[in-house]
Amino acid sequence: MSITLPRILRTLACAAVMLPAAAQAADFVSITGNTVNVRKQPDTRSEVAWELSKGYPLQIEQRQGQWLKVRDFEESLGWVFSPLTGKTPHRVVTARIANLRAGPGQGHKVVGKLDQHEVVRTLGKQDDWAQVRRESGQRGWVAKRLTWGW
Repeated sequence: MSITLPRILRTLACAAVMLPAAAQAADFVSITGNTVNVRKQPDTRSEVAWELSKGYPLQIEQRQGQWLKVRDFEESLGWVFSPLTGKTPHRVVTARIANLRAGPGQGHKVVGKLDQHEVVRTLGKQDDWAQVRRESGQRGWVAKRLTWGW
Protein backbone atom coordinates (compact mmCIF):
# COMPACT_ATOMS: atom_id res chain seq x y z
CA MET A 1 0.00 0.00 0.00
CA SER A 2 1.44 3.34 -0.96
CA ILE A 3 0.65 6.63 0.69
CA THR A 4 0.26 9.56 -1.65
CA LEU A 5 1.07 13.17 -0.87
CA PRO A 6 -2.58 14.32 -1.30
CA ARG A 7 -3.68 11.66 1.22
CA ILE A 8 -1.09 12.85 3.76
CA LEU A 9 -2.14 16.47 3.23
CA ARG A 10 -5.83 15.60 3.75
CA THR A 11 -4.96 13.76 6.98
CA LEU A 12 -2.90 16.70 8.25
CA ALA A 13 -5.64 19.17 7.33
CA CYS A 14 -8.25 17.13 9.24
CA ALA A 15 -5.96 16.94 12.27
CA ALA A 16 -5.35 20.70 12.16
CA VAL A 17 -9.09 21.40 12.11
CA MET A 18 -9.88 18.98 14.96
CA LEU A 19 -6.97 19.93 17.25
CA PRO A 20 -8.18 23.43 18.21
CA ALA A 21 -11.62 22.06 19.15
CA ALA A 22 -10.07 19.40 21.37
CA ALA A 23 -7.71 21.93 22.93
CA GLN A 24 -10.65 24.22 23.76
CA ALA A 25 -12.74 21.49 25.42
CA ALA A 26 -13.49 22.63 28.96
CA ASP A 27 -11.95 20.59 31.74
CA PHE A 28 -14.16 20.52 34.83
CA VAL A 29 -13.84 19.26 38.39
CA SER A 30 -16.14 19.38 41.41
CA ILE A 31 -15.37 19.98 45.07
CA THR A 32 -15.21 16.71 47.06
CA GLY A 33 -14.79 18.01 50.62
CA ASN A 34 -17.62 19.47 52.71
CA THR A 35 -15.97 22.91 52.61
CA VAL A 36 -12.86 23.67 50.57
CA ASN A 37 -10.80 26.85 50.51
CA VAL A 38 -10.04 28.58 47.22
CA ARG A 39 -6.82 30.55 47.69
CA LYS A 40 -5.39 33.63 45.99
CA GLN A 41 -2.11 31.84 45.25
CA PRO A 42 -1.22 28.12 44.89
CA ASP A 43 0.01 27.77 48.48
CA THR A 44 -1.67 26.66 51.74
CA ARG A 45 -0.36 29.83 53.44
CA SER A 46 -2.01 32.07 50.84
CA GLU A 47 -5.08 34.15 51.71
CA VAL A 48 -8.44 32.40 51.33
CA ALA A 49 -10.51 34.05 48.59
CA TRP A 50 -13.58 31.78 48.73
CA GLU A 51 -15.01 28.77 50.56
CA LEU A 52 -16.90 26.32 48.37
CA SER A 53 -19.20 23.48 49.38
CA LYS A 54 -19.28 19.87 48.26
CA GLY A 55 -20.14 19.32 44.61
CA TYR A 56 -19.53 22.88 43.45
CA PRO A 57 -18.45 22.68 39.77
CA LEU A 58 -15.30 24.44 38.61
CA GLN A 59 -13.61 24.91 35.25
CA ILE A 60 -9.84 24.49 35.23
CA GLU A 61 -7.92 27.45 33.81
CA GLN A 62 -4.38 26.37 34.70
CA ARG A 63 -2.43 23.65 36.52
CA GLN A 64 0.61 24.15 38.73
CA GLY A 65 1.84 21.06 40.54
CA GLN A 66 -1.06 19.80 42.66
CA TRP A 67 -2.88 23.11 42.41
CA LEU A 68 -5.63 24.09 39.95
CA LYS A 69 -6.48 27.66 38.98
CA VAL A 70 -10.26 27.58 38.65
CA ARG A 71 -13.25 29.65 37.65
CA ASP A 72 -16.99 29.36 38.03
CA PHE A 73 -19.79 30.72 35.84
CA GLU A 74 -19.07 34.31 36.88
CA GLU A 75 -15.32 34.75 37.21
CA SER A 76 -11.90 33.36 37.93
CA LEU A 77 -11.88 32.37 41.60
CA GLY A 78 -8.32 31.40 42.48
CA TRP A 79 -6.44 28.22 43.36
CA VAL A 80 -7.72 24.96 44.82
CA PHE A 81 -5.68 21.94 45.96
CA SER A 82 -6.31 19.24 43.35
CA PRO A 83 -6.77 16.29 45.80
CA LEU A 84 -9.84 18.13 47.17
CA THR A 85 -11.57 17.90 43.79
CA GLY A 86 -13.03 15.03 41.80
CA LYS A 87 -14.53 14.07 38.45
CA THR A 88 -18.15 13.59 39.57
CA PRO A 89 -20.21 15.97 37.39
CA HIS A 90 -22.31 18.67 39.06
CA ARG A 91 -24.16 21.80 38.01
CA VAL A 92 -24.94 25.04 39.84
CA VAL A 93 -28.21 26.88 39.21
CA THR A 94 -27.50 30.28 37.66
CA ALA A 95 -31.11 31.42 37.18
CA ARG A 96 -33.02 32.98 40.07
CA ILE A 97 -35.31 29.92 40.05
CA ALA A 98 -35.30 26.89 37.73
CA ASN A 99 -38.08 24.36 37.29
CA LEU A 100 -37.20 20.75 38.05
CA ARG A 101 -39.26 18.64 35.66
CA ALA A 102 -40.31 14.99 35.43
CA GLY A 103 -38.73 14.67 31.97
CA PRO A 104 -36.48 16.48 29.49
CA GLY A 105 -38.76 19.16 28.07
CA GLN A 106 -41.13 21.97 28.97
CA GLY A 107 -44.10 19.68 28.35
CA HIS A 108 -43.21 17.59 31.42
CA LYS A 109 -44.72 18.21 34.86
CA VAL A 110 -42.84 20.50 37.27
CA VAL A 111 -41.79 18.38 40.26
CA GLY A 112 -39.81 21.02 42.13
CA LYS A 113 -38.08 24.40 42.07
CA LEU A 114 -34.29 24.86 42.18
CA ASP A 115 -32.94 27.99 43.83
CA GLN A 116 -30.12 30.15 42.47
CA HIS A 117 -26.68 28.79 43.52
CA GLU A 118 -28.12 25.36 44.43
CA VAL A 119 -25.66 22.62 43.51
CA VAL A 120 -27.08 19.45 41.95
CA ARG A 121 -25.42 16.18 40.86
CA THR A 122 -25.55 15.59 37.10
CA LEU A 123 -26.92 12.12 36.28
CA GLY A 124 -27.30 12.46 32.52
CA LYS A 125 -27.95 14.80 29.61
CA GLN A 126 -30.37 14.83 26.72
CA ASP A 127 -30.21 17.63 24.17
CA ASP A 128 -30.68 20.91 26.09
CA TRP A 129 -31.64 19.18 29.36
CA ALA A 130 -29.70 17.72 32.28
CA GLN A 131 -31.01 15.00 34.56
CA VAL A 132 -30.01 15.93 38.11
CA ARG A 133 -30.29 14.84 41.73
CA ARG A 134 -30.66 17.26 44.62
CA GLU A 135 -28.92 16.78 47.95
CA SER A 136 -32.29 15.57 49.32
CA GLY A 137 -32.30 12.78 46.72
CA GLN A 138 -35.06 14.28 44.57
CA ARG A 139 -34.42 13.68 40.87
CA GLY A 140 -35.60 15.50 37.80
CA TRP A 141 -34.64 17.39 34.67
CA VAL A 142 -33.53 21.01 34.36
CA ALA A 143 -32.84 23.15 31.28
CA LYS A 144 -29.03 23.34 30.91
CA ARG A 145 -29.24 27.06 30.03
CA LEU A 146 -30.44 27.74 33.61
CA THR A 147 -27.39 26.05 35.10
CA TRP A 148 -23.60 25.92 34.70
CA GLY A 149 -21.28 22.99 35.04
CA TRP A 150 -20.92 19.57 33.52
